[in-house]
Amino acid sequence: MQAIKYLVLAMVWFNVVLAGWLSIHMLYDPEGWYYFVPGVTDTGFFNQHFIRDIGIIQGFVAIAFVLGLSRKERRVELWSAATLWLIAHGAFHIWEVIVGICSPSVIVRDFPAVSLPAAFGIIATLWACSRRQRAPLSVPAASIGL
Repeated sequence: MQAIKYLVLAMVWFNVVLAGWLSIHMLYDPEGWYYFVPGVTDTGFFNQHFIRDIGIIQGFVAIAFVLGLSRKERRVELWSAATLWLIAHGAFHIWEVIVGICSPSVIVRDFPAVSLPAAFGIIATLWACSRRQRAPLSVPAASIGL
């Protein structure tokens, strides 16, 4: 079981580092990020505002995963919220292929930065759900008329 825990932690830290790097790069140097990341220039013209918007979201993703590491009682909620963004981002990339905006080869190219973080988020969140300790439901006897 310890091996699984460390594997999940590695996945979470992958997401923290990637999302944190993306956030910093997109906020500090959006044009540099635009030309650095393969395929981004194929998706449309440079838009500093849009890139920084996404950089803010990536920052929240990184923060949610980090906070989930230290706040076990809120881990499921934090990691679920971050993972929902990652899933939506991945689904958007797949939609672009389905409707013909991009070729299927972009799925492979984008996998490490788009699909893998979403998969890691799903795995980590499911693991956190399985580890969550639920307090037994107890209702004071006086409140139910006993």
